This record gives sequence, structure tokens and C-alpha cells, in this order.
Amino acid sequence: MNQKRKETNMIYIFWTCQNKSEAKKIIHGLLEKRLIACASIFPEVESIFRWEGKIEESIEAKVILKTLIDHFEAIQSYIIANCSYEVPEILQVDITRGNPRYLSWIAEETRLASTHK
Repeated sequence: MNQKRKETNMIYIFWTCQNKSEAKKIIHGLLEKRLIACASIFPEVESIFRWEGKIEESIEAKVILKTLIDHFEAIQSYIIANCSYEVPEILQVDITRGNPRYLSWIAEETRLASTHK
């Protein structure tokens, strides 16, 4: 079955930071700039990774930011300038379909971002 997919302008940005406090501080800044409409915080995610030649384990906060594709660069720059990580995970995930009313809400909440730069 070949289902036609409707493209949207909405994206998720997956971001990992040191802790919930850092996440909330940066999220509030992004909301004030209207770069995001919403964020979800998973306050304790266990991460296991290789860093500078060693295997490390850490408890971090995982964040999902809800926004429009046009805001990715500004959001990425804001996170890099304000987070404690040297190399933060900042990943764009394209949303191809969703609840039309929710997608409209995301667009409405972030539409004025260009005037708040």
C-alpha cells in the first residue's frame, strides 16, 4: 500500500544536557524568543558513550523541543552558546504527519520568532 505522506514544517529537536535545571533554563530562553512552542524533559536518562578514548556513563536530561524547521539554526546556536556540554547532542527529526490542530498550534506559537531575534 503506497500511502502519500503530507509534509509539515514541524520538527522535533532531540537534545541532551547535563541536568533538568540546565534544560529548564535553556528551554525558558527558547520560549521567550518564541523559537519553540513546547518542550518535554526526561530528567534522568542513563547514557553510556565513548568520550576522549574512554567509555563513560552519565545520568543526563533528554529534551524534545517542538518547533518549525525554520528555527533549527537559531535554536542550535542558542543551545551551544548556553549549555555546559562541549559537544551537545542536537538532532533534527522531521515530522511528516500529525494532528492538524497540534501542528497549527506549533506554527502559531513560533510564528513571531523572526521579530524577536
